[in-house]
Amino acid sequence: MSMAARMDTQSPALHVADSHDLIRVHGARENNLKDVSIEIPKRRLTVFTGVSGSGKSSLVFDTIAAESQRMINETYSAFVQGFMPTLARPEVDVLDGLTTAIIVDQQRMGADPRSTVGTATDANAMLRILFSRLGKPHIGPPSAYAFNVPSVRASGAITVERGAKKAVKATFNRTGGMCTRCEGRGTVSDIDLTQLYDDSKSLAEGAFTIPGWKSDSFWTVRVYAESGFLDPDKPIRKFTEKEMQDFLHREPTKVKVEGVNLTYEGLIPKIQKSFLSKDKEAMQPHIRAFVERAVTFTTCPECEGTRLSEGARSSKIKLISIADACAMQISDLAEWVRGLKEPSVAPLLAALQHTLDSFVEIGLGYLSLERPAGTLSGGEAQRVKMIRHLGSSLTDVTYVFDEPTIGLHPHDIQRMNDLLLRLRDKGNTVLVVEHKPEAIAIADHVVDLGPGAGTGGGTVCFEGTLEGLRASGTVTGRHLDDRAAVKETVRKPTGTLEIRGATANNLQNVDVDIPLGVLTVVTGVAGSGKSSLVHGSLPRQMGAEGVVSIDQGAIRGSRRSNPATYTGLLDPIRKAFAKANGVKPALFSANSEGACPTCNGAGVIYTDLAMMAGVSSPCEECEGKRFQASVLEYHLAGRDISEVLAMSVTEAEEFFDAGEAHTPAAHKILDRLADVGLGYLTLGQPLTTLSGGERQRLKLATHMAEKGGVYVLDEPTTGLHLADVEHLLGLLDRLVDSGKSVIVIEHHQAVMAHADWIVDLGPGAGHDGGRIVFEGTPADLVAARSTLTGEHLAAYVGT
Repeated sequence: MSMAARMDTQSPALHVADSHDLIRVHGARENNLKDVSIEIPKRRLTVFTGVSGSGKSSLVFDTIAAESQRMINETYSAFVQGFMPTLARPEVDVLDGLTTAIIVDQQRMGADPRSTVGTATDANAMLRILFSRLGKPHIGPPSAYAFNVPSVRASGAITVERGAKKAVKATFNRTGGMCTRCEGRGTVSDIDLTQLYDDSKSLAEGAFTIPGWKSDSFWTVRVYAESGFLDPDKPIRKFTEKEMQDFLHREPTKVKVEGVNLTYEGLIPKIQKSFLSKDKEAMQPHIRAFVERAVTFTTCPECEGTRLSEGARSSKIKLISIADACAMQISDLAEWVRGLKEPSVAPLLAALQHTLDSFVEIGLGYLSLERPAGTLSGGEAQRVKMIRHLGSSLTDVTYVFDEPTIGLHPHDIQRMNDLLLRLRDKGNTVLVVEHKPEAIAIADHVVDLGPGAGTGGGTVCFEGTLEGLRASGTVTGRHLDDRAAVKETVRKPTGTLEIRGATANNLQNVDVDIPLGVLTVVTGVAGSGKSSLVHGSLPRQMGAEGVVSIDQGAIRGSRRSNPATYTGLLDPIRKAFAKANGVKPALFSANSEGACPTCNGAGVIYTDLAMMAGVSSPCEECEGKRFQASVLEYHLAGRDISEVLAMSVTEAEEFFDAGEAHTPAAHKILDRLADVGLGYLTLGQPLTTLSGGERQRLKLATHMAEKGGVYVLDEPTTGLHLADVEHLLGLLDRLVDSGKSVIVIEHHQAVMAHADWIVDLGPGAGHDGGRIVFEGTPADLVAARSTLTGEHLAAYVGT
């Protein structure tokens, strides 16, 4: 009766709670967005497309996801918020219908040498507990198996202030698993002293061979010669033991040279501070070459690279130590854990098993837990972050992905698509920024931004279904079905590079001849050994001098760094301004003498509000121009320095090409930036606002100036729109036609089809790969269809 009554009172009308089926964005103006207003369906998979720099990340990450995270952070107490990252409210009028956002982006994992795949995913934490319970001999708690925890012993008297003060004798012990020799790093570094100085010469004769250390340099060389600790006229090899100690290791000491107070410091700490603490990527080529020569890293002889103490390595379960477990391929480790039947730790084994199986399911079974997190590619890092979400019971969550197919072979993209659809089918909203047609094809809803990049983008060109996008006439719609044809005629090699017996990582004694003077593509499924072959063997074969390697390492730079500073473009610009106005070049640097004194050249004033989001407001003194008013009175061809930095690359290229502003050095760098498709970037745009694809191409433009005979590119199509891939192929052709040899690690079928020669590794990943499964032209690969790559390339070109 009561049941019937209840059913009778139910209204067939939609419940008001079910009406919130859309995420509404109105008036978004973050970065280059131009008052964007869209409605995104919840519990559906929405793909955001558009050329690189069109505003996709600004809309998805910097607006929707950022506001969701900010609102969640505000639910915590002020005390807790003080320990969390502070997020400013994005520039948007209305954001409605948001749900909790989980961001899975391409940000590289920290390059700390003690951060590994195991520590980043909690798999190591579970293994440590497992060994502390089951390991024989028992050596201590979980910390005894941790390479990040040193053993500590202390004893002494402590005063307890409770009632009458009383001194108590106390001892403290903590057993850690850190190797004492390498301090948990697995490698020990050493500075090769022969690269720093010629010991047959004296300091007065110019013994130093360090770049920039000239014999008359007041701040560096003369402080050694005139410090009083060393005999400047004695050859270094004849220094006494005390002189050698002072020369190499002396602590910072104040000395007076020609009446000026200076700091004397031993050569080794001086080199560590001035060279080794800096980002190698940002160094000038000759400095980087010096650092690579002078510093050697060798496997720790005490722990043999395992990072662990002898005690941690001696404790075993079924003849396997925790070091052995971390060194195993994860797919093998999952099988080993599956074979452990111990009721006392059953919940732990189940959780560990689930984590390891998730690695295999997501296509990362070829990794090992000891792999340093900093060596993962952008795509691998993103997939590692996905692991903790695969078995999650959460629903009605917004998952945000940044090009999840990066670094994936066409064979693996289907698996990634299945995972995204699985997350959606559990009732979640999935937002994906993507360029690959195979990933766009699974979308329930597509948002296309553009029409161009930078200031030419920031508007919604299309919203709707995939079929609607195809018929829309937008840049993405027109190029969605683009297919590159296999080359009919290929270039003839000018020589070959022989690699013999390559065994780095999973390579199985590989012998291969890589042709020179042509475009060679090295391909294969993720984890098949491509990077190990190219990055591990090439520099040794040719000598680092002949190879220009452009990998996927992130560009590091603060909000003060911009394309002009990163590429070295600002130097000739400053000199041109200084010459035209008869003043010092330092005046035209916002990080030096020309900086606005109020904002210190930042252009904005930052106000820290403790646990609340900091506020940045344009500097009232310089109106955001970053320079002193007196500096802006100096002009070059009618423009001041702030106006030049506000130019796009294309505008600046024209400006520095002729007339009073004619500066060949600046024009050459601008040409290279335009060549890699960055003509729309402004010279003064902070590096922190660039997308992943833009950063990679900025790095490529910088390296193009280097005098190398062989260019090695690691997935240059990363972050590139379909329309830009054609532009990239033209650039690769120009490099080859100018006499360079270009070797590309790539999964994109358009680049494979355009190659002169293909080297395909496989057949699988990890220990199932590491072999050459095909060498030859793209046409032969398509005709043979003997490998996974061959099958997918044949399907792509439609044969």
